[in-house]
Amino acid sequence: MLDSGMKILKMRLSLVVLIAALLTGCSKPVKEAAAPALPVPIAEAGSDVISPLPQHVQLDGAQVELGRLLFFDPRLSQDGSVSCAHCHPVSNYGVDSLRVSTGIHGQMDTLNAPTVLNSGFNFRQFWNGRAISLEDQVDGPVNNPLEMGSNWARVVGRLQSDPKLETLAMHAYGRPIDKNVVRSAIATFERSLITPDAPFDRYLRGDQTAISAQAQDGFRLFKQLGCASCHQGMNVGGNMYEKLGVMADFFNGRPLQPADFGLYAATHQEQDKFLFKVPSLRNVAMTAPYFHDGSAATLPEAVDTMARVQLGLTLTKAQNTQIVAFLDSLTGQLPKVQP
Repeated sequence: MLDSGMKILKMRLSLVVLIAALLTGCSKPVKEAAAPALPVPIAEAGSDVISPLPQHVQLDGAQVELGRLLFFDPRLSQDGSVSCAHCHPVSNYGVDSLRVSTGIHGQMDTLNAPTVLNSGFNFRQFWNGRAISLEDQVDGPVNNPLEMGSNWARVVGRLQSDPKLETLAMHAYGRPIDKNVVRSAIATFERSLITPDAPFDRYLRGDQTAISAQAQDGFRLFKQLGCASCHQGMNVGGNMYEKLGVMADFFNGRPLQPADFGLYAATHQEQDKFLFKVPSLRNVAMTAPYFHDGSAATLPEAVDTMARVQLGLTLTKAQNTQIVAFLDSLTGQLPKVQP
């Protein structure tokens, strides 16, 4: 009976993965920024479905320093009140812990702020993946009337009047500050914001005592149930698109907002409706609330929702606890950054 049940379970999981691939085009991932290949079938997936983060990344120090100053500079916003760090405080794991962020004049944005940490390992940026690079991503908040509400002419004019920034720009880029210098410097600084040496990274490197038995059980379950079909690679996600609501309606009949349509909002292509970049699960235990709309207040709630709408499964309390224990082990070391 046990063998028969396992065969049925494997057949069901294979069918779930096949449906997800057909709906999202996952069988042909976009080859961008050395995006990792798709996972092997769940039945064959081993610990190598996830790889550890590097301990260091090689970046130009002068560009990182200029980017650090710009990241914390509110002059990027129209009224001088909002910096990149306003929504992405590094000391709070790169998120503001709000359901949706606030911009100039206290305006409510339409999306939950995703973490900026480890964002350099994502194959696309923003929840719907509309920005190909971190440089492109910088344009969004600067020009968004709900966020910084500014424009590049205003921003560059302000920054060029700062002798310190001009000196740093000449040193880092060999030219005065301009739009592309600002975009590149901020993106380079963001690439430096990695969180290495999570307990799970140490476990992957061979330390079997780095995570608890419960977390190890959770990792096995994470693979067996199909979570790793999308959340895999170095960033435990961030390297592919997926439809939100493969097996059930994520929105549960509530009125849809423009941000709910995912990539469709940028492309207006029918096949892109509800298509989102699979978020990284690095440090996920520290970045509540969850999802693009901030609708899940806790990690156990988010795990149950994903099991239901993406896999068509209802987890037991024990299964949920095990998976959450595994996700807790993905919390790495915060970068040391001075504002």
